[in-house]
Amino acid sequence: MVSQKVVIKNPTGLHLRPAGILCKEAMQYKSSITFTYRGNTANAKSVLSVLGACIKCGDEIEFICNGADEEQALKALVDAVESGLGE
Repeated sequence: MVSQKVVIKNPTGLHLRPAGILCKEAMQYKSSITFTYRGNTANAKSVLSVLGACIKCGDEIEFICNGADEEQALKALVDAVESGLGE
């Protein structure tokens, strides 16, 4: 299991489009990928879970990856968030 914290840079937070991009990225990996935010855990492969977390600009989340390709998955997700998720 590997984990890393990252700050959301999107000005409007994780609304539908960036949430979809995040989920699409997560779905490429076999590992279990979740994230924690304010004590709650959500599935990073579910758009509804990501949207339900109500993550805003400047919020810090922690990705947790567990599985065969956990290192690659964590790096890809952190890179995607830091690049602004297409915005």
